[in-house]
Amino acid sequence: MKLYYAPGACSMASHIALNEADETFSIEKVDLAAGKTESGADFKRINPKGYVPTLELDDGEVLTEGPAILQYIADRNPDSRLAPKAGTFERVRLQEHLNFISTEIHKSFGPLFYKAASDDMKAFARGRAELRLGYADRILSDGRRYLMGEDFTVADAYLFTVARWAIPTGIGLDRQPNLQAYVKRVSERPAIRKTLAAEDQK
Repeated sequence: MKLYYAPGACSMASHIALNEADETFSIEKVDLAAGKTESGADFKRINPKGYVPTLELDDGEVLTEGPAILQYIADRNPDSRLAPKAGTFERVRLQEHLNFISTEIHKSFGPLFYKAASDDMKAFARGRAELRLGYADRILSDGRRYLMGEDFTVADAYLFTVARWAIPTGIGLDRQPNLQAYVKRVSERPAIRKTLAAEDQK
């Protein structure tokens, strides 16, 4: 398998999941602005949507969309406990977390990474992102170690990735102490340290 990624982008969640599952895979960096991969390939020929993550399977099939890729990795590796068994209520709860992270937290940050976004648009986006991060903070306020309890899942790989964006965008996590402690705790996992190092992230 090959994961196409951009350093620190949402593709980091898939990268973390692959490392957590101890999968055999390669990575190739993508310059999203130029639309080229590190080897010089036209990225839109690989993924016409033009964004990461993109997972190319050994049989040539290509998967896109972070939540789908995350669940695919988890289901390939049931012993990793990265997702509850399909068909269970716990699996639906995981999907609920993934959808919220994807559509509410992740998308809230979008304007903060667009150079063309106006100051008003960015101010609105910061407020919305902080509100959504606050919800995640409340989930973690009961003392649970991870989103689903004691087991690290692919939802944690995703939340960790997007919560980190609060720092470079100037939102910070000081007003979300539970989430702030969670990000620090999760960052100590060996698979996450390995991923951060591979993507040259701190």
